[in-house]
Amino acid sequence: MHLEEFAEGSSFLHKADPRVKIIIFSLFSILCATATDLKIPLYYLIYSVFLLFIADLKIKPFLSRIFVANFFILFIWIFIPLSYHSNPYTTVGMFKISHEGLRYALLITVKCNAIIIATITLLSTSSVFSLAHAMLHLKVPQKLVTIFFLFYRYITVIHEEYLKIRQAVMVRGFTPRTDIHTYKTYAYMIGGMLIKSYERAEEIYRAMLCRGFHGFFPLFEHFHTRKNDIIFGIISLSSFILFWTIK
Repeated sequence: MHLEEFAEGSSFLHKADPRVKIIIFSLFSILCATATDLKIPLYYLIYSVFLLFIADLKIKPFLSRIFVANFFILFIWIFIPLSYHSNPYTTVGMFKISHEGLRYALLITVKCNAIIIATITLLSTSSVFSLAHAMLHLKVPQKLVTIFFLFYRYITVIHEEYLKIRQAVMVRGFTPRTDIHTYKTYAYMIGGMLIKSYERAEEIYRAMLCRGFHGFFPLFEHFHTRKNDIIFGIISLSSFILFWTIK
C-alpha cells in the first residue's frame, strides 16, 4: 500500500511550504464545513478544482479516491430525502422525497468533495515527514505529531502483515462464503493482526529506545518560505474572504 502516491511530483503545490498549505487547508475545511448556504461550498469546490489543475496529479488514482468517498455519500442521497419530514415533497410511488432533504444531501456532497479534493491537493502533495515537520513548526503538541507520524508510517506495515495472513489463508484453500466458517476465519485473521501489531509495536519501541528516542523526533532541517508561498497564501485567504462577502 503506497500512501504517499500524490507526494511524487514537481508542481507548484509539491514544492510549496507545507506550513502554508496546512494553514490554508485548516481555514478552508472550517469555513467550508460550517457554511449553511449552498453557494459558499460551491465556491470552495471551484477553488479546490482549481488547485487540482495546479497540482497536476495522476488522474487514475485521484478518481479512485473520489469514487470510494462518493460511494459512501451515495447512502446520504438514499436516506436523507426519504427520511426528512418537510414540505414541499414529491411523491414517487410509495415514497415521499423531501425537497429540503435533497438540498441537504446536495450540500453535504458538495462540502465533502470540496474538502476531499483540497486534502489531496494541499496535504497529499507533501510527504508525511514534511507534514509532521510542519506541524511541529506550527506548535502542534509533540505527542500528537508523534502519534500521527507513527500511525501514518506503520499503517503500511500493518497492511503488509494483513496481506501475508490473507495469502496464507488462501493457500490453504479458503474461499469466502456467507457461513460460520468464513466469519470465524476472518475473526482469526483480525486476531492474528492484533497480535502481530502488538509484537511489531514492541520491537519498534525497543529499537527506537536503542537509538536514543526520548518521545519526540529532533528537527535537523527547516523550511524556507518563498515569495511564491506568501503570494499563494494571500490569494487563498483573499478568496476565502471573498466567498463569504458575496454570499
